[in-house]
Amino acid sequence: MYRKLSDPSMDENASKKARYEGGETKTIKGTVVLMKKNFLDLTDAKDAVVDQIDEILGHKVSLQLISAVNTDVANKGRGKLGKPAHLEGWKISTLTERDATFSVSFEWNEEIGIPGAFLIKNSHHNEFYLKTLTLDDVPGHGKVYFVCNSWIYHSEYYKKDRVFFANQTYLPNETPAPLQYYREEELENLRGNGTGKREEWDRVYDYDVYNDLGDPEKGEAHVRKILGGSSDYPYPRRGRTGRPPTKIDPKSESRLPLRKTLDIYVPRDERFSPLKMSDFAATGLKSIFQFLVPGFLALFNKTPFEFDSFKDMSKLYEGGIKLPSKSFMDKIRDHLPLELLKELLRSDGDYAFKFPMPQVIREDKSAWGTDEEFAREMLAGPNPVVIRCLQEFPPISKLDPTLFGEQRSTISEEHVKHNLDGLTIEQAIKEKRLFILDHHDSLMPYLKRINTTTTQTYASRTLLFLNEDGSLKPLAIELTREDEQSRIVSNVYTPAETGAEATIWQLAKAYVTVNDSGFHQLVSHWLHTHAVTEPFIIATNRQLSVLHPIYKLLHPHFRDTMYINALARQILINADGILEMTVFPGKFSLEMSATIYKDWVFPQQALPADLIKRGMAVEDSSQPHGIKLVIEDYPYAVDGLEIWSAINTWVRDYCNFYYKTDEMVKIDTELQSWWKEAREKGHGDKKEEPWWPKMQTREELIDCCTIIIWIASALHAAINFGQYPYGGYPPNRPSMSRRFMPEPETSEYEELKSNPEKAFLKTITPLPQSILGISLIEALSLHTSDEVFLGKRAPEWTTDEEPLQAFERFGKKLEEIEQKIIKMNDDPNLKNRVGPANIPYTLLCPSSELGLTGRGIPNSVSI
Repeated sequence: MYRKLSDPSMDENASKKARYEGGETKTIKGTVVLMKKNFLDLTDAKDAVVDQIDEILGHKVSLQLISAVNTDVANKGRGKLGKPAHLEGWKISTLTERDATFSVSFEWNEEIGIPGAFLIKNSHHNEFYLKTLTLDDVPGHGKVYFVCNSWIYHSEYYKKDRVFFANQTYLPNETPAPLQYYREEELENLRGNGTGKREEWDRVYDYDVYNDLGDPEKGEAHVRKILGGSSDYPYPRRGRTGRPPTKIDPKSESRLPLRKTLDIYVPRDERFSPLKMSDFAATGLKSIFQFLVPGFLALFNKTPFEFDSFKDMSKLYEGGIKLPSKSFMDKIRDHLPLELLKELLRSDGDYAFKFPMPQVIREDKSAWGTDEEFAREMLAGPNPVVIRCLQEFPPISKLDPTLFGEQRSTISEEHVKHNLDGLTIEQAIKEKRLFILDHHDSLMPYLKRINTTTTQTYASRTLLFLNEDGSLKPLAIELTREDEQSRIVSNVYTPAETGAEATIWQLAKAYVTVNDSGFHQLVSHWLHTHAVTEPFIIATNRQLSVLHPIYKLLHPHFRDTMYINALARQILINADGILEMTVFPGKFSLEMSATIYKDWVFPQQALPADLIKRGMAVEDSSQPHGIKLVIEDYPYAVDGLEIWSAINTWVRDYCNFYYKTDEMVKIDTELQSWWKEAREKGHGDKKEEPWWPKMQTREELIDCCTIIIWIASALHAAINFGQYPYGGYPPNRPSMSRRFMPEPETSEYEELKSNPEKAFLKTITPLPQSILGISLIEALSLHTSDEVFLGKRAPEWTTDEEPLQAFERFGKKLEEIEQKIIKMNDDPNLKNRVGPANIPYTLLCPSSELGLTGRGIPNSVSI
């Protein structure tokens, strides 16, 4: 390792020492590693031939070293430039290599000294992905390593030659003078000028509102609210694409046709790698996105069929569904190219739609329906971030009564007093043994409109009691709706084990899960991880140089997020997108999430703060993490606090290495611009909130970076990768309900008594949406082959020894946490870690194999 070049001890004598005597010219050998555009496409050699012709004609790839120690006064004080050198040995034979390695020979003399950056110019017609440049023996210094990881297009696409810096780390005021201009110029290039349509090769990061979800030109049914830029519908900002407005509504951005979905703009280096794109397509998502959605539901509607029992539904996982008519597959083939359906339509003769067995029914086909498993999933399922400790009885709504009327709960003491283990309600509240899963206030403002669609559902409140063994049991479920006369109608249901009452209770739990599934997908998952992270990504790339320590800290946690979010806008959360088709709020889904964003508070995204806010923990300085859990066996919180603490320790060690005092935080111009822009532009609808950290101290910097990394890694993992293990079996986590609770003396009630399973299945998510939803969450729950997990990153990311050692300690700590999690899962006294369905809680195990594992914490929101 070598000292920072701005160190005062690098005086004239030290500079001379770094040169050969007499200033003679020497040759420095370098090694370039890159990936050609088409290494995955073995059938198309055209690009390789074109590149070879370019080489023959002298249109090569050139590189120029930039001095980090000597400036060129005649060139505005920029670092001295070396002579251009070219990649050697570009041949067609390297076409199919994933990583192609090339030699390059640079002329070096004392005016270059130690290179701190290089320029690259691509004169080939085709782009390539530049990974690294290594200089093996710089005179007087040794090895210099450049981490690039960027697509390089033909030079005509850039106003300035592309620049890359050595893997040194500098605060702005420490930057060597010869590199200062290049540092600032690169940030200007990434910010752009805020105008024009962005093209494939562009690298510009900018902000926009969510004005691209609707498609007004298709008619009123496809119009959606613009999210962001208003007090009614505030929202985090997304990346700007610059597409032109629609002809009908100049405030709405035009949309790409479905066939161009994968071409949606994000800065070029934010797109999936070719390997991940290949994995992504192989999951069948491309089939869903581009071809299935337009014709899928219509075809099913022409050939309707339902499951009559849970046993029938198990055919989805045990051989596939026999198609309802001989012509059904032909109808699909008429609409959809078969070669693009091999994953989605996994057919074997007359059978199709076969999926992996979800964990929730792998060991026991009926345990999902127990009250204990229903309650356990609030602590260890895919959405363990909503349950809270009950503070008052009956529960009180926070909705404005002048707008929504009286919303006090109708759950009474009579409903629950016999089930409190001899305690009174007051005693149970005082001892922190009453809990609530409350979806009432978030849904009631939209419920009447939602119920005018094909959805028929309720807003739910679920009361639970903490047993002596640490497990939860449901006490009562309140289901509320607004009738045609705008009257609030509430019914309370309590546990039952026999007769029609048992089926009614099972349906009541299903309505709760419908609420929870929709809230999970739209708020806990999309809004609170994907959407809120994107503004920080944009601000980081616009305001923090790649040389900045905080850029290097955060960058691994932003990988692939902008692209997955852009794809979501194109085919998931858009008008008539897959989420609108498969979750109960339908066309009101994103609008509803915007009203919930009003309550988003950045500091409360810290896990300890969130647990305290929900009453699931109390402050206790004697505890390892400074808080004491109210439910000691709360797997998400127990494991999450371990991960949170490990992240916080790593961030603290890292930040304290570069910032020795609070004053260094205050005077860091890039850092202050970053934080100001993230607040005032990225989360601009909340810029006036008093709770934003001021970024004046090291502690504020550590807290903010810990929160960002937590959201992007562990929080997203806990919310995302349990989707298929639990939700891959629709009866366990239905996402829609299509009729209200059957009333006595109706045909629906009689069916409920005579055929309870059929009545249940006719109430929850319909078969077509079930299959579409299962296909989606299977793909979203997979780890792809190029995933990078928490505690891992590419080598040579910095030359500073102390951060490298701190990161190594971080990785080892995560390994210890993983072993601790596995050990807790084997403890029979911890009832909530495995539960009746026998699903060990592994969602916060840091490592994972590839595929559908129900574990693993990727560095970023990458799927």
